[in-house]
Amino acid sequence: MKIALISFDNWGLNEGIAKVLKQDGHTVHHIDFHNFIYKYPSFYYKIYNAFLKVFFRKNIKNIYYGKEIIKRLEQIGERQDLIVTIKGDFIDKSYLKQLKKHTRKSIGFFNDSATRCPKIKRVASAFDQAFSFEKEDCQKLGLKFAPNWIYEENKNSSKGPFDFQVFNICSKDKRLPVLSKIISELKSKQIKHKIIVLSRDKECPKSEIEFFFERITLEEVSKFIEKSRALLDIKRDGQFGLTFRIFESIGLEKKLITTNPDIVNYDFYNPNNILVIDEKNPVIPTSFFESDYEKLPEEIYHKYTIRGWIQNVLFHK
Repeated sequence: MKIALISFDNWGLNEGIAKVLKQDGHTVHHIDFHNFIYKYPSFYYKIYNAFLKVFFRKNIKNIYYGKEIIKRLEQIGERQDLIVTIKGDFIDKSYLKQLKKHTRKSIGFFNDSATRCPKIKRVASAFDQAFSFEKEDCQKLGLKFAPNWIYEENKNSSKGPFDFQVFNICSKDKRLPVLSKIISELKSKQIKHKIIVLSRDKECPKSEIEFFFERITLEEVSKFIEKSRALLDIKRDGQFGLTFRIFESIGLEKKLITTNPDIVNYDFYNPNNILVIDEKNPVIPTSFFESDYEKLPEEIYHKYTIRGWIQNVLFHK
């Protein structure tokens, strides 16, 4: 099949989909619009864009992304059998509709919630089929359910020795108060941990949190993960879809501590491997780290691999 993957791949997590599709014999073009850099011609365009957002719910950057994507498809020159778009809410709806001229079938996948990203509600109907990792959005918007996927598999990474019991990396946002409570709990139990917060704002409050002001590569993150027994996942407000951190822990066979209560409803949930904590009053028993990770049954594990995701989303019947 001729397949175009369109995505805002800021962490390189979507490229794995393109690689697997190529391995399986498909002709694949990955259009990564994270690489499309829009610059305002002048200060007045910023004012104009603010006007568009308020009165017309339009965004110059979203329009720019759409135009550039259509250009790339025209350069490819061949009609695709399938176009898959990840984070289509970053693209103006009029251009999402134009995708259908270049493909037999257009599929959208959203791994943000409509509560956090309301544009999802406006653009989902532009696709022939649309999927979301958020169960509530599937119910309210008539989308099909599909979780994220395991983007990295290295089961030897859990064998130790470990420098840290817990590792987390996240952006500076509204989750900081929750993170501070968790750090206090870890310190009170003398649980060794490595917590990194990425921040653009160099005016950060003095705290026990380690702030990084430069971008960290996936390779650097992987080294910290390899040295850690368990990963920490803190859900965002208004979002219950499972993050890549959770599937990362599955692929690396790492234990997981999470504030997402919905994880207990998934078939891979195992209390030996996954500790669900209350974000208001996190309790992390040291006994959680005393047992080894228990392997998942192969049929369950496969569902959450890239190939499992491809089967569920791209070739869903």
